[in-house]
Amino acid sequence: MFQKVLVANRGEIAVRIVRALTELDIAAVAVYSDADRAALHVRMAAEAARIGPAASSESYLRITAIIEAAKRHHADAIHPGYGFLSENAEFAEACERAGIVFIGPSAESIRRMGSKTAARKLAKAAGAPLVPGTESPVSDPAEARRIAGAIGYPVLLKAAAGGGGKGMRRVDSADELDAALRDASSEAERAFGSGEVYIEKVVEYARHIEIQVLGDRHGNIIHLGERECSIQRRHQKVIEECPSPLVTEHLGLRTAMGEAALSIARAAGYYNAGTLEFLVDSNRNYYFLEMNTRLQVEHPVTELATGLDLVQLQIRIAAGERLPFEQRDVSWRGSALECRIYAEDPNNGFLPSPGRVTQLERPTGPGIRLDSGIYEGWDIPMEYDPLLAKLSTWAETREGAIARMRRALAEYYIAGTKTNITFFREILEDPEFQAGRLHTGFIDEFFRRRAGLSRQPDLEREAVQALAAALYSMRQPAPVQPASVSGSRWLDEGRRGMRQ
Repeated sequence: MFQKVLVANRGEIAVRIVRALTELDIAAVAVYSDADRAALHVRMAAEAARIGPAASSESYLRITAIIEAAKRHHADAIHPGYGFLSENAEFAEACERAGIVFIGPSAESIRRMGSKTAARKLAKAAGAPLVPGTESPVSDPAEARRIAGAIGYPVLLKAAAGGGGKGMRRVDSADELDAALRDASSEAERAFGSGEVYIEKVVEYARHIEIQVLGDRHGNIIHLGERECSIQRRHQKVIEECPSPLVTEHLGLRTAMGEAALSIARAAGYYNAGTLEFLVDSNRNYYFLEMNTRLQVEHPVTELATGLDLVQLQIRIAAGERLPFEQRDVSWRGSALECRIYAEDPNNGFLPSPGRVTQLERPTGPGIRLDSGIYEGWDIPMEYDPLLAKLSTWAETREGAIARMRRALAEYYIAGTKTNITFFREILEDPEFQAGRLHTGFIDEFFRRRAGLSRQPDLEREAVQALAAALYSMRQPAPVQPASVSGSRWLDEGRRGMRQ
């Protein structure tokens, strides 16, 4: 087993990995940019190394800086988390050249599957059904117009080298294509160091369902079931579930999609943790989308439903251990739900909302898990993704998990920045969500439904107004009181303090 591991990431995922390492009695080395000098993952790690200025291109995406930090701190291995360099084959190769273990798949597998276009070719050869689209990157606007016209609008432009909704644009007509191609390529270049994009047909009202796979270096590979990831904004997931409500109704889908995922992973010679993403249409036909050659943001729901620790398994596999179980040993119990807590304004196009966390109240209690990277007094940087935390709940039933999530969201309070906590509370109260009638356009449809509702009394605004009136009244000069009103000096002092 490793003695020391460098965590090449930041935020809540870096905290998650540091905790896993601590439980395995492995020393953790954090890296940080100038913007993250006081970040929680830096405080928690045994050691820390500065890797550059705030811009990710000069810090978290600098392969040489991270390798040098690992050497300087004598780290045996590097865990890349997700995002940044986690799907970068050059980084995996640089680790190997430096004699440092990369906690993830081989560079060859990353190249085969990390490139979305290469993955489509391999999946096609493995016999998996594909969403219509290109198998090579497209950069010429004229060629893009020809291909999109042949496929039929609407289409998606997608980054070939990454995921997470970055470098992705929906195009509904030829008039929008040139600008969308330019913007998608530019965003992909900033996020992943590659501006290559490809074209894919939009499957309307589809469900986004993914299969978690896990393989060791000895040829053993299994799947850990599915996650429902259909609730998305700007093509990025915000609520995830395990199991999927659709699969719960049609269990044959888990077997079919699991086998398809394993056939693709085997063809890629894959080991460690990975996720294969599928779209499922209204007729329950499924189509391979892409593979993420890394740990997923939403891994907690799989952990809660299976009882497995994916991060510790990643580390053990990288250290050469065999999988400690077979496919027949994997079981799913209950239902898990995750909400991604962002510093953003849902009522203003989900625009990021950086600021200082001035007050923080965390939810607790049975069946609640919080993966967080923030604390009171921390300044949320503008330079990175505004993900603050992942709030997950588990219960014996989906209805129970939703009820727990609603309670947890009611307890969760972050002051100093706008967040999507209230937005999630509204989503979870929506009858369509509660019924499990989900699709990738759900949030847009939810906003349209909400806008079309007849005006109802704004109870939240009325409550705020009442509170403001009460606070105003409390701040007015208090009338002269006798030495003791209640007979209790402690109570009198408390009341006096409330008026000040």
